[in-house]
Amino acid sequence: MKESYKLKQNALDTLVEDVLAAFKNGVIILRGDLAAGKTTLVKAMAKKLGCKEDVTSPTFSLQQCYGEKIFHYDLYNHGLEHFISLGMLEELDKEGLHFVEWGDEKLSDILTNAGIDVMTITIEKISNDMREYKICIH
Repeated sequence: MKESYKLKQNALDTLVEDVLAAFKNGVIILRGDLAAGKTTLVKAMAKKLGCKEDVTSPTFSLQQCYGEKIFHYDLYNHGLEHFISLGMLEELDKEGLHFVEWGDEKLSDILTNAGIDVMTITIEKISNDMREYKICIH
């Protein structure tokens, strides 16, 4: 798997295939500015995994579940401390892929120390339809 991809948002197939081939279970932390494409990437991953449901940002619900093994979280509105106070860290230990938008190094450290596999994908907006995706497996 490459460590960096420069792609149009509608051409995520190579990135999605590479990520899913290398990472089948654990937490994928998604970082990037507002409208960088975090939820767009989750939609592409879920579709590749056979999800037929409409994937939406969990900004106001904190968590969305798609089937039994695809989980999507958003820490933007409430932050990591609120997430922890609700007991949500236990959710991240369930088998499957957990996509966490707005996760940070502290979350990565907590999960790594708990023995949970973690990948971070940082998305940088290059233009309206181009993004750079930087991948790190912890």
